[in-house]
Amino acid sequence: MFSHLLSGHSILVSGATQGVGRAIALAAARQGADRITITGRNSERGGTVVSELEELGARAVFIETDLENVDSARASVSRAIEEFGTLDHVVNAAGITTRGSVLNTDQDLFDRHMAINVRAPFFIMQEAIKHLKERGASGSIVSIITTSSKGGTPILAPYAISKAALAAATKNAAHAHRWDRIRINGINIGWTDTPGEDAIQRRFHDADDTWREQAYASQPMGKLGQPNEIADFVVFLLSERSGVVTGSIIDWDQTVWGCEDA
Repeated sequence: MFSHLLSGHSILVSGATQGVGRAIALAAARQGADRITITGRNSERGGTVVSELEELGARAVFIETDLENVDSARASVSRAIEEFGTLDHVVNAAGITTRGSVLNTDQDLFDRHMAINVRAPFFIMQEAIKHLKERGASGSIVSIITTSSKGGTPILAPYAISKAALAAATKNAAHAHRWDRIRINGINIGWTDTPGEDAIQRRFHDADDTWREQAYASQPMGKLGQPNEIADFVVFLLSERSGVVTGSIIDWDQTVWGCEDA
C-alpha cells in the first residue's frame, strides 16, 4: 500500500466541510499533506474539519467561500497561497445537485448550477495554474464530476449540463497545460452516500430513514459509493504515483457505461 503520497505538499479542497470534500481533505492529511486549505459555506462545520486535520498533524485553514461569486472563488486560491506560501494541488469537490428538469428549471436554478458546478471550478483552476506557472512548478488538479455528465436523468437537467461542461473544461485545461507538467483530471462519481445526498433524498424524494437500506440493496456491490474510498482514489490521482495521467475523466461507479442487460 502506498503511503505519504502527498508528503510536504499544500492542497486546497473546495466543498470540504462535509461529504466527499471532507473525506478528501482528511485522506490528504493522512498521506502527508501538511498545509491544507478547505473552503465551504458553513464556518461551524469548517472549524470542525480544521480541528480534525490538525489532529492528523497538518496545518489547516478554513476559508468561507461563496462559489456563486467569481471573486470569492478566485480569492480562495490567493488566500490559500498567502496562508501557506505555495499551493501544489487543488480538488474541486464542491457542487450542487438541486433537482430540475428541462421543463421546470428556471433561469435562476440553471444559472446557479452553472456558477457553482463549472464557473467556480474553472476560475479556481485558472488561479492555481497561474501560481504553478509563476513558480515553474508541477502540480495537479482533480475535479469531482459525476456520471450524470453523460446525460443524467430527466430530473437532473441543469446538474448534468453543468457537470458535462466541467468535464470539457477539465480536458481542455489538461491539454493546454500538459507541457507545464500540470496534470488535470476528473472523476465521474456515481451514487454516493453523503450528508448532502441524505438531504436531497429527504427534500426531493420524500425519503425516510430506510432510504439507505433500499438504495444499498439496489446496487450491484450492495452499497453506494463511500466518500473515504473516493478520497483515497483522489489522493492517488493527485500524487506522482499516478504517473503521467492527465486529461482523463475516470468513471468511479458500479454501472458499466455503454453496456445493457439482455
